[in-house]
Amino acid sequence: MYAAETTPASKPMSPTVHERALITWAAIFPLVSLTQWALTPLIGPWPPVLRAFAVTLVVVPVAVYVVVPKLMAAYLRRVRRH
Repeated sequence: MYAAETTPASKPMSPTVHERALITWAAIFPLVSLTQWALTPLIGPWPPVLRAFAVTLVVVPVAVYVVVPKLMAAYLRRVRRH
């Protein structure tokens, strides 16, 4: 049996660590900003650690399960076109 040859064209495209970091930041920054703005009327008087907990409780799942995968897919579609 022969192993399948791998060519650069058959190798799946994967963003570099720097590209992944930029994509993740592009998801996290607006989510944190919007979540802080939206939750401030409710959590404004809370201590900073509890405010950070509340914000991350919302932001992390939304980023991990929704926003980052969509941004990553859009990035990969764009890279494959060029």
